[in-house]
Amino acid sequence: MRLTVFGATGGVGGEIVRQALAAGHEVTAVVRDPARLKATGEGLEVFRADLTDPEALRAAVAGRDAVLSGLGPHKRADAGIAAPLTRSVLHAMEAEGVRRLVVVSASPVGPPPERQTVVDRIAGALVSKILKPVYDDLRAMEAELATSATDWTSVRPPRLQDKPATGVYRQVVGGTPTSGRFIGRADVAHAMLAAVDDLRTVKQGVGVAY
Repeated sequence: MRLTVFGATGGVGGEIVRQALAAGHEVTAVVRDPARLKATGEGLEVFRADLTDPEALRAAVAGRDAVLSGLGPHKRADAGIAAPLTRSVLHAMEAEGVRRLVVVSASPVGPPPERQTVVDRIAGALVSKILKPVYDDLRAMEAELATSATDWTSVRPPRLQDKPATGVYRQVVGGTPTSGRFIGRADVAHAMLAAVDDLRTVKQGVGVAY
């Protein structure tokens, strides 16, 4: 497949690029600073662009089979970037007639698990309060997805860790895994790439966790 990856210099985005190249896909990595891109390999195209300008992004998505986005706030101070940057991506995709989009969000944006322990509820409430601006930004991003013309999927992980990919994790389409507290960035990337061809995930949030 021909894939475009936004946020390619980030933890999840970089893993998407590496895993996609390893699987033999052609990958266009959209970056603001090419020097920060660690991934290399045959089939990689580096596209430098201003992510706030939809017109500048059109060439990056034109003719692609799918777009994957690792864009989002890395910490509380970054809150407010996910929604406007994703809006630029959506406008570029709609202008070029590209429909498939998979983004990374966060588990607190999704519905609560069907079963929650007292510890889960307390921990969830605390994290949601501390990181409220981050989750508000991601909710606004998902609202942009819901009103777009794309066939979107939002992958919602809990706390991210730097661990090798295992390919072994729980996944709930339209929901959130019970007591899902951690997952590795590499496995989030794995889940996002797997979602590209999974019709069950179209226009759905997908909770993932160990």
